[in-house]
Amino acid sequence: MMASTLYFKDNFFNSGKTDILSENQEVLGEVDLRSSFGSGLDIYNANGDLMYTGTFPMLSGKWNITNANDEEVGRVRSRLAFFAKKFEYEAYDRGIYEIKSEIFSTQYEMFDEEGTLAASFQRVSGWFSADAYCLENHSTILDSYELVAVVMGMHEIQKRQRSSSNG
Repeated sequence: MMASTLYFKDNFFNSGKTDILSENQEVLGEVDLRSSFGSGLDIYNANGDLMYTGTFPMLSGKWNITNANDEEVGRVRSRLAFFAKKFEYEAYDRGIYEIKSEIFSTQYEMFDEEGTLAASFQRVSGWFSADAYCLENHSTILDSYELVAVVMGMHEIQKRQRSSSNG
C-alpha cells in the first residue's frame, strides 16, 4: 500500500462494509463489519484480498488481530490511566506500542518502545454519524492495513467500555 494517510469508518449499525480511502478519495480497501451481533471485522486490500481479521476472544476485553494465513500477529488492550486514554498494541515479535490520547481528545498517537511515533490517528466524526478515522502511518514495521485493524479494535474496546458503564 503506497498511501500513508487513510480514511475509514465504522457503520452506524455496526455491520456492513465501508471503504478505506486515500487522501484523494481513491479506494484502497474495505472494512467488513461482519455482524451487528458480534464485534469481529475483516480488512481487505484494493484487490479484495483478506489482509487482517480482528476479534474479541470469548469472554475477553482484548482485541486479537490475525493475518490472512490465520496467524495471530498482535493484540490490542486497554491500559488503566487517569485523565487520559491509553491502549497497548503488542505486535508479536515486532514490539509493544503505546497508544495514548488526552481524556477528551479525538487525537491519538502510537509510539514504539523507543518512543518513536509509529502512527497517529484522529476521530473525524461522531455524534449523529458513524465514527470515522484519519490514520497516518509513520512505521516501517507495521503496515497500514494492520493499523486499521488496531484502530478499529481500540474503537470496539471503547464501545464495550461505554456500554458496560451505561448498563
